[in-house]
Amino acid sequence: MVTNKLTAPLPLGEGIIGVRELEIMRKPRVDYIFLFACLALTAIGSIMIFSASPTMALKLGDSYYFLKRHIFYLLLGFSALYFGLRLDLRILKKWAALILGLSIVLLLLVYIPGVGKNISGASRWINLLGFSFQPSELIKFTMILFLAGWLSKAGKKIEDFFLGLLPPLILVGAVCALIISQPDLGTAIAIAGTAFIMFFIAGAKSLHLALLGLVGISGVIGLSLTSPYRLRRIVAFIDPWKDPQGTGFHIVQSLLAVGSGGLFGLGLGASKQKFFYLPQQFTDFIFAILCEEMGFLGGAVVVVLFLIMAGRGFRIAYKARDRFSFLLATGLVSWLTLQALINIMVVLGMLPTTGIPLPFISYGGTATIVGLFSVGILLNISLTEVQAK
Repeated sequence: MVTNKLTAPLPLGEGIIGVRELEIMRKPRVDYIFLFACLALTAIGSIMIFSASPTMALKLGDSYYFLKRHIFYLLLGFSALYFGLRLDLRILKKWAALILGLSIVLLLLVYIPGVGKNISGASRWINLLGFSFQPSELIKFTMILFLAGWLSKAGKKIEDFFLGLLPPLILVGAVCALIISQPDLGTAIAIAGTAFIMFFIAGAKSLHLALLGLVGISGVIGLSLTSPYRLRRIVAFIDPWKDPQGTGFHIVQSLLAVGSGGLFGLGLGASKQKFFYLPQQFTDFIFAILCEEMGFLGGAVVVVLFLIMAGRGFRIAYKARDRFSFLLATGLVSWLTLQALINIMVVLGMLPTTGIPLPFISYGGTATIVGLFSVGILLNISLTEVQAK
């Protein structure tokens, strides 16, 4: 029997063009579902900032003050997204250590009088050339970038605690210590949690990670018990109604906002808690106002969008063409998802107050720009993914 050479399948890599080569040559496309989820969250965030911020903005003489600034941040953020989409990831990998070093320098500047800016007892911002930004938001990205580069080179060495795991662990610990001293325990937990996930994905031994987890949890408990204001937050978390006008005020007002919304909400702009009852109503606790005005269904839509973002983001990581891109995508998606989870759990009274924003929704210049730049990097990785496994 003679085989028809025109119809017989070509082995991969053989013949004129193999099947795998044909699939890789197809023009790659960005992950539009992932992009849609992120843009939808950003749109919802803009609507909620428009609704929740005028009360506080009137103190500054312009009810649209924060909305105007948010639109400006969005313009910068979408420019950063486009830049991240077009950036050569090999250049990013090459300069990862330098980029992290510069972000650590910026983190240290918050302690310099005249440069660092103290708001509500926290030194988390710096003023340079008339602009104010938060280095701890930037270092979330740069730490992930550096760890992706380090772990991609480490390979099997990550299984050796002293040679593979300890060096990046010391760096993560040092950065977290700087952030905790600002003080900002919530951001430190988000960075440490993301690093932990990246170590696990990179192949670190389960025993090493289990011991690190115990040390980390013990450290958080120790810091909470030895700091008066953190201890008050834990007491308020355990029983916020014991002191509803004092330590439990944040949680009580947040729960009142969420509960008042019911299934369908009071309607956009109809929140009562935003009138100087709930603090940080358009930043860290904006999800509570969203639930009050848009109800359980509105909150559920946001949660579903974050789940879609996470699912498609991890899909982008899985299909990445190299180990660096895989680890970078995994780290970025883990960070955004973990931060969203922590924020929502705090608003619902399931965690003590931590003070970290809800990605893409909370008001904040640095967080908005860095978050959208990260989306651009993830879309960049989706463009260069291997189309066949």
